[in-house]
Formats: sequence, C-alpha cells, structure tokens
Amino acid sequence: MNKTNAMRRLDTAKIKYEICEYVPDESDLSGVHVAEQIGKPPEIVFKTLAARGDKTGIVVFCIPCAKELDMKAAAAASRNKSIELLHVKDLLAATGYIRGGVSPIGMKKSYPTYIDASAQDHEEITLSAGMKGAQLLLNSAEIIKFLGATVCPITR
Repeated sequence: MNKTNAMRRLDTAKIKYEICEYVPDESDLSGVHVAEQIGKPPEIVFKTLAARGDKTGIVVFCIPCAKELDMKAAAAASRNKSIELLHVKDLLAATGYIRGGVSPIGMKKSYPTYIDASAQDHEEITLSAGMKGAQLLLNSAEIIKFLGATVCPITR
C-alpha cells in the first residue's frame, strides 16, 4: 500500500498507527459497512465530514460512523449560525480527498476540526487513512492533540 498524506504526516510527527485495510464497496460506502469490514465496533470508527460555515468557511467534523451530525450543535460549536456539508464535487478541491476517503489528517489546508465528545470514551478510534480501503487505528487523545481538534458533543 502506498503511503497517503495522512500516513506521511503521522510518520513525521512520530505518531503510532495501525492500518486497517478493507475492500471498498461503491454500493455501500457507509462507515457502518467499513466497521464491519475491519472488525471494529462502529462506536470507534469515525467518519470525517467537511462543511462550510456561514461565518468561518470550511470546518471539519469527525463523528462515530453510526451517528448523524447534529447540524445545530455543529454550527454552534464552530461559531457559525449555520453550516452545510460540502457537496461531493467540492471535496477534492477543498480537502485533497475524495468521498469515502476524507481524512482530517493531511488535508490541503488546515481547517478547524471538531471531534465528537464520544471519542474520549475510547482509548483508540479509527479515522480514514485518506483513501478508500484503509482506516487508521490511533490513540484518541494523541490524535485529538495532534489535530488541535475541539472535542464537543456534535451528534444525535
């Protein structure tokens, strides 16, 4: 497997991670399906959502794959009145990643990142490796610190 931007950034920062590979299924790119494929509980498999705030511009949210982003809570946490998820066609230009492979690590630009508070309930979580077919298993406290992420309740 070729290293992704996310892996290179973690290597540079000397942050340990384990690669969890799976076979992507274009008919089901859901995080719950990914969790099943890698044999991890959905509570620790986090998906990354990029959004645009009316005041701040692009912001990034990481939430457990079986949950939904609470748009009102996410807007409030990111100091916006409202947010809307980026359209799939805008993901690559904004983040450097494609749908099903968006990682909060190694994006084109550094965007404010918000991780659901439930991440603190687990020693490890997974995040996309920056490509379809791979997740990174990481120490939750370490990745929160590395990303400079704000931890807050943003799911329902």
